[in-house]
Amino acid sequence: MSRVISAAVDRGGLAPAARATRLIFLVSGIGMAAWAPMVPYAKARLGLDDASLGLVLLAFGGGSMLVMPLVGWLTQRYGNRRVIVVGGVLLCVALPGLALAAHAVALATILFCFGMALGAVDVAMNAHAVEVERRAGRPMMSGFHGLFSVGGLGGALGMSVLLALGLPLFAAALLVAALLAAVVAVQWSSLLDEARATVARAKAFAMPRGIVLLLGLLCFISFLAEGAMLDWSAVFLREFRGFDAATAGVGYAGFSVAMALVRLVGDRVVARIGPVLTVRLGASLAAAGFLLATLVAWPPAALIGFVLVGFGAANIVPVMFGAAGRLPGASPEISLATVTMLGYAGLLSGPALIGFLAQASNLAAALAAVAGLLLLTAASARWVRE
Repeated sequence: MSRVISAAVDRGGLAPAARATRLIFLVSGIGMAAWAPMVPYAKARLGLDDASLGLVLLAFGGGSMLVMPLVGWLTQRYGNRRVIVVGGVLLCVALPGLALAAHAVALATILFCFGMALGAVDVAMNAHAVEVERRAGRPMMSGFHGLFSVGGLGGALGMSVLLALGLPLFAAALLVAALLAAVVAVQWSSLLDEARATVARAKAFAMPRGIVLLLGLLCFISFLAEGAMLDWSAVFLREFRGFDAATAGVGYAGFSVAMALVRLVGDRVVARIGPVLTVRLGASLAAAGFLLATLVAWPPAALIGFVLVGFGAANIVPVMFGAAGRLPGASPEISLATVTMLGYAGLLSGPALIGFLAQASNLAAALAAVAGLLLLTAASARWVRE
């Protein structure tokens, strides 16, 4: 009888919640990536040089990282659904606003708000995903993050296509924002209405436990590897492997596609071999990819290596987030906020650290050093609990 009741509950509540979670991850990926094709337009419209643009872009990461610790408390007090919906609405308002900024300060301000909205949605949707996964009793986190990766590819491609068709920048951004707002509006009622306010309020401000910080540092390394691919793979292919400017981006494209594909089947992998072995093998494979790309001078080897990085790194972050959300005696929201913030710190600061290391040696050596950090992640995989 209990199994029948459990199945009825799943059909009546959990399946719609799982679908809504997937779509929110998709919305987040589309929203973040839709900004990328808008950057050159903003630079040209406002007459920014590279240094000025770099300073403005810091506002995005600053907004995300500033809001994440607060979001952990908000989701615990008011529930993930409310934070997701409010963050999603602000995201949809800020996206077209980025196309209207009349000067650098305005752009930085809107970009800061855009980053805050994405950061809020990121923490809340991961906490919601942990709850859905817990109720389902099976791995689901990699699939959720797979939809985020698909959204990232679709958001950049979709915005680029709209602009290529001659649609004005504001109209294209408004169209994408309207689509995202429609998804949030349709799905909000399917999100779980649980509020972690039932957890003792005092825990909302408790210092993160050591294991949370360790998981955050491992996420820092994984996000650093992703940031290295985003910002340095094309430069490496041009300067060290003889690719021209028109084709150097193929390395990151291969990495992105590989990551999205593996994440979509990642839940089966985790269910079959467990989270510890998933992280250990994944981090080792990603490290091997960086070493292949940097140590073998044959140009196709670099492309193969970057694809291997995507295959290996794909499931590390989802498993880490799932582990943070399942720590006994700790608030999932607070733990996830800490881990997410440290992960974003790796994504934002990592490329700069690689740049400093490349200046001191060379880019190949700097990327090989990332392989060393990934091997450290593989050695620490035992801390990822079932």
